[in-house]
Amino acid sequence: MTARLASFPLGNADSTRLRLNDGRRLLFDFADMGKSSGSDISFDLEKEVRDDLRLGKRASLSVLCYTHLDGDHCSHSKDVFWFSHSTALQSDDRIKFDELWVPAAAIVETGLTHPDAKIVQKEARQRLRDGKGVKVFSSPKGLEDWLKSEGLTLEGRQNCIVNAGELVPGYDKHDTGGSEFFVHCPLSWKQDENDDVVRNEDSIVLHVTVRVGGKDNRILLGSDVNSDTLSEIVKSTKRHKNEDRLEWDVLKLFHHCSYKALNKDGKEDDPTKPVPDVKWLMEDQGQQGSIIISSSRLIPAKGSAEDNDQPPHRKAANYYKPLQSNRSGRFLVTMEEAGKPTTVEFTSSGARYLPAALAAPAVAGGQAAASPARSGSK
Repeated sequence: MTARLASFPLGNADSTRLRLNDGRRLLFDFADMGKSSGSDISFDLEKEVRDDLRLGKRASLSVLCYTHLDGDHCSHSKDVFWFSHSTALQSDDRIKFDELWVPAAAIVETGLTHPDAKIVQKEARQRLRDGKGVKVFSSPKGLEDWLKSEGLTLEGRQNCIVNAGELVPGYDKHDTGGSEFFVHCPLSWKQDENDDVVRNEDSIVLHVTVRVGGKDNRILLGSDVNSDTLSEIVKSTKRHKNEDRLEWDVLKLFHHCSYKALNKDGKEDDPTKPVPDVKWLMEDQGQQGSIIISSSRLIPAKGSAEDNDQPPHRKAANYYKPLQSNRSGRFLVTMEEAGKPTTVEFTSSGARYLPAALAAPAVAGGQAAASPARSGSK
């Protein structure tokens, strides 16, 4: 079985599935916007997840990860998944998941209003109380305080906690799954500096390695962090001499192609001028033939009614597009192929984009009939 990444056409919302070499499925965010009132999104995310599990003969997702608890990352979760904290959410037709991944902010944040975010938080808290079936990313003081309020300790729940600079336990690129997950964010010290949760900046950012036939395919799974947080990630990575952990063949773009990921103060620049650390991340660490996926609506035309609304931001796209063109790469937008996932396949020759016509049959185990351009090393 071939490892694949699929990002779904949900407008300015996120959901990305990673299928490993051994068939395990990991779903990063779930926002079934096609079922939202008044939505013009036609994609049925629940059906996609169910069909893929059935065709892969999997009883459950191996991981359900919420990078953070904004509605565009968790909508309709309460209607779809089997949650251990409530018997009312445990019918046989619900989708099960073996492990839940959340940032520490999802545990400690107070005053959540989105109904699906509240359900995810309850599930994460219950699993953390139980000490199983959950990974919490980062260990800020707020998490320690919450555990103490529950009669627990950080030390007693270390098996459930993964910090920036660490690998997620249970994954090894040398085993049959051929994968490892290196954590870049959230940053515990940065959370400790803030009095309140800053949901976007306290979200999960991962560097994923998928090894196929001895070839390491590297994925940077971005969430909604801005240029300040990305700069801190770069500085920390360089300080620990882990620059290889920021090399990427595939980038799931930050914040739906917002200018804020390049330069939070650069809204008027055309193209957006990235701050120095982000410039290094984009220009030095992106590989020849690399692929950028923007989980967003179509990039607006200059002067259109949508041009001043963002994300996606036209001026940010004007930075990414020539960058990718100059290294024979691709800049893809999830809403470009209406109703179809944006799919990347990982091979011993590198990562390759699969147009919808080629990707769809292979979900059931078939092989692609053509060989689209692959990414490679610089």
